[in-house]
Amino acid sequence: MKLSIIIPVYKVEQTLRRCVESISIADSYDYEILLVDDLSPDSSEELCDELAEKDTHIRVIHRKENGGLSAARNTGIEAATGDIITFVDSDDYLQRDTYNDVLPLAEKYDIVEFPVYRFYGSSKQAVLSFADQVYTDKESYWLGQKGYEHTYAWNKVYKRSLFDNVRFPEGKVFEDVATFPLLLQKAESIATTSKGLYYYCLNEQGITATATGMELEYMLESHLKTMRWWCDDVYYLHVLNIQMDVCELTGKEPILPFRHIVLLSPRLSIKQRLKAIMLNFLGIKGICNLNMHIHKWIKRH
Repeated sequence: MKLSIIIPVYKVEQTLRRCVESISIADSYDYEILLVDDLSPDSSEELCDELAEKDTHIRVIHRKENGGLSAARNTGIEAATGDIITFVDSDDYLQRDTYNDVLPLAEKYDIVEFPVYRFYGSSKQAVLSFADQVYTDKESYWLGQKGYEHTYAWNKVYKRSLFDNVRFPEGKVFEDVATFPLLLQKAESIATTSKGLYYYCLNEQGITATATGMELEYMLESHLKTMRWWCDDVYYLHVLNIQMDVCELTGKEPILPFRHIVLLSPRLSIKQRLKAIMLNFLGIKGICNLNMHIHKWIKRH
């Protein structure tokens, strides 16, 4: 078994070394680190070459044009020689020995997901942890585990074969939301583990913090495709939140189909139940308009 760790590189001269040096893997494992330089305008290109000179596990790929995160990841996938693949964003890093803890599971299961310290370094930081569990029913993972809330590419390791005919959408944002369900659909087994930790460092200028209406609309469309496979009331209300944001930011008519929510469902929180009451009474367009008017009123006052 060989692990390919794909790290897209773009304007990360301040964090790249920390990222690479956080990857510690026992000599008993075969692995490679692919640094994909996406034509970075700072000194990241030179730093990639410097790191590769010091570590024979590191290979550098210099792209001929800037294509964005998805294009860099896809370049890494095509160059990877491992039968197991994972991703690290170059402004993030890992707890020591994370891959040593995860790789034994990767030999058995198609996807292995490990904990994340989300928004590390901000007031919103919190650990997303998992129980040691195996899923062979993808619907149970997506809905029961709420996999749709953590579609991140980087806190998982994957069998390379899952990427046959699957690539990240280039020129798009929220690419993980579009791609992970395609990988999950092909997987026969998913394991979550309590071991390991990925530090996701919040970028205040990143897409999650500054998304436009059109960008959120792409995420909404990705969820709508996934809902054809797996959907319940809780997931639907999650997607409804995105739809309300899209309507508010773009002024477009809602595209989420109406779903009548069972109000007595024990899985609904009080907040979700109140939202479901408004949805059942007002419909999709009505609740989107109400949300927009409430926010306008708040801004005026």
